Amino acid sequence: MSSFMTTWSSLQTCQYNMNQPQTGSCCRKNLDPLSMNDFWLEVENIKQMQGSDGEESSSSEPSSPEDGEAEADWLQDTGLSPLIGDQSPTEDNVIILSTLTRTQTAAVQRRLDSYSQSLRKRSKQPARDVRDVFNRVSKTNIVVEANGTDERNGTEHTNGFPENIVQPLSSLRRGSEGSNVYNMDVAYSEQAELGHNENCKNTWQPESLPHFQIQKGRLGVTRVSDLSSLDMKQVPALALIELTALCDVLELDLKRNKPPKRRHTESRLFGVSLTALLEQDRKLITNTQVPLLLQAILNCLEKNGLEIQGILRICGSHARMKSLQQRLERNFYAGLFSWDEVNPHDAAGLLKLFLRELPAPLLTAEYLPAFTAVQKITDLKQRLQALNLLILVLPEANRSTLKALLEFLRKVASYEKRNLMSLWNIATIMAPNLFLYRGSGGKSQEGGEKHQAEGVAGLVMAMVHYQDLLWTVPTFLLSQVRKLNESSSKRFNERRLLNFLRKMNIDKERPEKNHTEPCKQVKIRASMFVKDSLAIQLNEGTQAADVLKKFQEHVNQRNWQMVSTMGLIKCNSSFVSSNLELYEVGGNIGEHCLDPDTYLLDLYNANPNAEWVIKPRPPSTPTV
Repeated sequence: MSSFMTTWSSLQTCQYNMNQPQTGSCCRKNLDPLSMNDFWLEVENIKQMQGSDGEESSSSEPSSPEDGEAEADWLQDTGLSPLIGDQSPTEDNVIILSTLTRTQTAAVQRRLDSYSQSLRKRSKQPARDVRDVFNRVSKTNIVVEANGTDERNGTEHTNGFPENIVQPLSSLRRGSEGSNVYNMDVAYSEQAELGHNENCKNTWQPESLPHFQIQKGRLGVTRVSDLSSLDMKQVPALALIELTALCDVLELDLKRNKPPKRRHTESRLFGVSLTALLEQDRKLITNTQVPLLLQAILNCLEKNGLEIQGILRICGSHARMKSLQQRLERNFYAGLFSWDEVNPHDAAGLLKLFLRELPAPLLTAEYLPAFTAVQKITDLKQRLQALNLLILVLPEANRSTLKALLEFLRKVASYEKRNLMSLWNIATIMAPNLFLYRGSGGKSQEGGEKHQAEGVAGLVMAMVHYQDLLWTVPTFLLSQVRKLNESSSKRFNERRLLNFLRKMNIDKERPEKNHTEPCKQVKIRASMFVKDSLAIQLNEGTQAADVLKKFQEHVNQRNWQMVSTMGLIKCNSSFVSSNLELYEVGGNIGEHCLDPDTYLLDLYNANPNAEWVIKPRPPSTPTV
């Protein structure tokens, strides 16, 4: 048993004896909204269960990287590893660097400097200065800091997109943003550098979590599910650079562990990596994003457990859970396991067991220290910004599985009056199962165990409460994705690359003709339903919702020859659909489901080569 678990368990005994009332049911609602009783009881339960089964972890302990190794891994994960040593930077490196803000560029330089210092100690070839890469193109006068200022003429630039799309930093300097307005147009690190933290509170208050309103720009809000998988593959590297830049500005040490080595396991369900589980599951359901076993457990709990008092808190029978685990291993994929006979408390125990038995934690071994460190950020808005970026750097399987879990926990909290499980109760119970996983090793966290416990419980509570915000792709990151996509299909030699970057800079400075056009006519395809395209006259006020409304009107007026009515519901002789969406396809994006509040003339200016398509939103991951 790890010393980490032993340390927390011994402290649990003290905390439990101090706070435990002498009478009352274990199902009662805690009177103290910040009581940690549930946390320490859960730690003790985990200790007893792991001590009784005597099984070894299916993965080795995570380890800290050596000097220089962390920086090399960071550069690898951000796509900038060719900057190390005497390799010639590729055009992709130059393109990535050309999209970065000033604070992001400084973060890259710090990692290169740190890497060079570690190599000098070992007398090896140092990394290049990132400014050397920029010097290749600065002679052509193309170096402009995204969301910053061109040093030659003091002109504001916004990643090469129209100024009315990405809010310039000047508005933040004027202090026009309210304390609870969440700005996603300007890089978080740039906002932090301006000291824009008017909402300084240093604790999560369960009974009064502040409401943050996303400040919608002209291009609306983009959720993770709105982007194609190809576009989302660009996001983690950019989010990691921005997360690092934000932590640098906040003087927060961003540590990442090396991923643990996985050991072979005979299990097919518990103790198996998410990647391996999904590989098995997709043989049955090709597009599933969440392990089928977890979906089945959550479905069982939603059907039978949401209204049960003390659900998640009360432990199921260890003997029954062991038997259920064995039966699931034998019968789950054969379709011979019945969930109707499973006690809800046992199902809750299986849920927590599934999370703990993962070879690496759901939040990943690499980023678990970063999630833990977020609690040190005193400003709540900046904590959420860091959490937002951490969610975006997670592998897709982890991010989708975490979202399914948080959606379920939010449902549990919505039944608080019946199940007596407040959001804080839920967070304190689930936190040990997410942060104390089998294989977490024998290293204790750095002091202040009680403070650490409250901090990780607060993080779980925040992830449940703010999950819609956290699964949003900030506008400034989407702008960088667009720039990367614009150049991904172009292969240049060095001279052509310099010419391309020079032209890109000239285009930034040249007034765009589209900006002065009062209107623009475009054609919208809806080939799933009709043969003809829908001609739309755009003006500055036309939004995506207006196009969908007009399409609905044309369908019901029989103005078109219908190809298919699949996905449309006939109601009172009219066709309606609740899941039709307008998509932006091609150009500098793969596929993007548009916010109904998107202003389409601005979108046309940002991506004039895209097609716009009306089609149903794909159903969410099928459930078992």
